[in-house]
Amino acid sequence: MEQIIEAVRGFDGALVVIPEPGGDFPEFTWGSAFFFFAPDGQMPQNAQPYGTIVVSNYPDDTASALDAPGRWRVNIHVDRATFRELTGEEPRSLTRPRDYAAADSVMPHPVYGALGWLAVVNPGERTTDTVLQLLRGAHDAARARRARRRS
Repeated sequence: MEQIIEAVRGFDGALVVIPEPGGDFPEFTWGSAFFFFAPDGQMPQNAQPYGTIVVSNYPDDTASALDAPGRWRVNIHVDRATFRELTGEEPRSLTRPRDYAAADSVMPHPVYGALGWLAVVNPGERTTDTVLQLLRGAHDAARARRARRRS
């Protein structure tokens, strides 16, 4: 997990937000990481993160069994072509059953797959390079969105 967080911190204009106890974030997010394109170093008020690492189940998201010790999941927003290439399905037409708790496997996000999000539980030898490439692409897409909004 630290390898991925440090890689994202190295992207130009990246902001990594890691909620801690006592802050404004709900307890179930503590220890998770949220990745934004924010060259000013301030968390954007009107933009979603382009990627996250979650370290526990969320109230509506338990399929990955993240409450077990040592489990975590990287979530990355990708374009339709990338989603289709890696899953074999269109984001809005997901029909295949999946084991969302399987580790080291790229798959649609168990809740937000239809919106173009991919997920990898405990990236390992098979998926870490892919995860880092996807995060780089998501970062670049977030940068381009910001440039379009400002022009």
